[in-house]
Amino acid sequence: MVETIIELKNADLTLGEGASAVHVLKDLSLSIESGTSNGVTGPSGSGKSTLLMVLAGLESLDAGELVIAGEALHKASEDRLAAFRGRNIGIVFQSFHLIPNMTAIENVAVPLELAGSGDAFAVARRELQAVGLGERLHHYPGQLSGGEQQRVAIARALAPSPKLLIADEPTGNLDVETGRQIADLLFAKQAERGMTLLLVTHDPSLAARCQRQIRIRSGQILDRAA
Repeated sequence: MVETIIELKNADLTLGEGASAVHVLKDLSLSIESGTSNGVTGPSGSGKSTLLMVLAGLESLDAGELVIAGEALHKASEDRLAAFRGRNIGIVFQSFHLIPNMTAIENVAVPLELAGSGDAFAVARRELQAVGLGERLHHYPGQLSGGEQQRVAIARALAPSPKLLIADEPTGNLDVETGRQIADLLFAKQAERGMTLLLVTHDPSLAARCQRQIRIRSGQILDRAA
């Protein structure tokens, strides 16, 4: 029996106020099956990244319902959302978002420590080794290449063993070959761990590697082609 991990119903969201208000998501509904890879594509300003921020609990809906892994999140408090996100959702951004004055292992371990993990540095070491950075544990972000920084970010996202991995243009700041390596790593880890992957990308060839493609335009889903 196929399990649904994400159920988004009639999502509506406007960002900004007054003359600057933008209606970003418009009565958008989406269902995602557990363990699948899903590519989200669409023109700039279509609502792709905002959709991911909603699913990550980083943006609140004006209207609609959001259920992830059986938990209703559309009415959840900030504290409950943060706790749920820490346990269930890993996020990889285009610009890495590493803390510059922390080493690679500290960047991965500190969020685990804040979540109460008793073996945060052991987990961080294991995850960094798993993404090929076993020799770079004590390097700072400024001492790492862009590809290596994104590997640290992936290790950080994977460390809590999330059910859902969200990646927003994860290869956007990388050269073609490094981007391919990072994409290979993401898909390998998704398959290895049985996670659900949601990947926003402008790259049609990257989206085509996903099991499903979801096209968004003007805050609405055009189709959900396999």
